[in-house]
Amino acid sequence: MDPDSPTSTSLGLSIIIPVYNEVTTIARIIDLVRDTQFPYPIEIVVVDDGSTDGTLNILKKYSEICTVIRQEKNQGKGSAIREGLQHVSYTYTVIQDADLEYDPADLAMMHVKMVEEHLPVLYGSRSILRGRNNEAGWMFYWGGQLITLVTNILYNQRLTDEPTCYKMFETELLRSLPLRCRRFEFCPEVTAHIARRGYLIPEVHISYYPRDVRAGKKIKWHDGIHALYTLLRCRL
Repeated sequence: MDPDSPTSTSLGLSIIIPVYNEVTTIARIIDLVRDTQFPYPIEIVVVDDGSTDGTLNILKKYSEICTVIRQEKNQGKGSAIREGLQHVSYTYTVIQDADLEYDPADLAMMHVKMVEEHLPVLYGSRSILRGRNNEAGWMFYWGGQLITLVTNILYNQRLTDEPTCYKMFETELLRSLPLRCRRFEFCPEVTAHIARRGYLIPEVHISYYPRDVRAGKKIKWHDGIHALYTLLRCRL
């Protein structure tokens, strides 16, 4: 196959799925990713971050279509992402949460935009879905707005949704960043380092189907404090 062909693996997308105790959703999200019509090859790298609810047993059934990595002790989402990044092989990389809040069909759209416009980074923004976003709770919505505002002020960006999960990167760019995140501070840390490299981060609108804490949402109010601290730490 011609390495410059549009179907070449040189344009492929690596999808990292960090997962911790998502026994009710992990199979569904992997199926959704697998069944999405991507224009270029993809690979799925799932990092089980010490699940204790049977998630790993489900992942074993998907070992033929996914790379499954096990962290014996729960270390946090950021740690799982950094581990997964060591195992990806395609030109582009994106993070997919293990719940059902995001639609993998948007990843295909973002991937096309990255390739066609030669973008090094692209974020998927949920900002236009204010009413639906509020179903997850006002704390999550306004907390996200505050983090976005602080990001724009500190890093001269024009983002509308900094805490979005759908952040897509050229893999080598992502690997070159000095990430040290362990929990949910991956998002502000990676944004800060990208911005400090001089990139103005573009966005595209995506779908969003939020869940609340009762349905298993794991991020807490204090993670917002850590996010703001991370933005300040990386700016100094």
